[in-house]
Amino acid sequence: MLTVGSIVIRVDDLDAQIAFWTQALDYEVREPRDVDFALLRPRSGPGPNVSLDAVPAPRALPPKIHLDLYAEDQAAEVARLTALGARVVPWDRMPEDADFVIMEDPEGVRFCVIDAADQLSSTKPA
Repeated sequence: MLTVGSIVIRVDDLDAQIAFWTQALDYEVREPRDVDFALLRPRSGPGPNVSLDAVPAPRALPPKIHLDLYAEDQAAEVARLTALGARVVPWDRMPEDADFVIMEDPEGVRFCVIDAADQLSSTKPA
């Protein structure tokens, strides 16, 4: 049986991307880290690892894979991520009732912030 151990993101500036993603996800760097690779893990509780690999890679748009980040307060998270250096990506085909906001990190790696308030509250016991 397989499990997802880590999601790997190729980066140009490892230190800058460590700063962004550790703050964005409230993760920490597993020590020791390499000069060109860092594994980020949840500061507390379960969750997937995110690894940052400093290897040049061409940017593909649209990306073949991206992260969906679930938020109980989507607007607050979009504002917080923007303050950390992320950008909202406009899309002319965005559905009017979209429950997601497309964003990209400071190096252009795309991800979505999903309004998961309804999904998260419906899984909690009454």
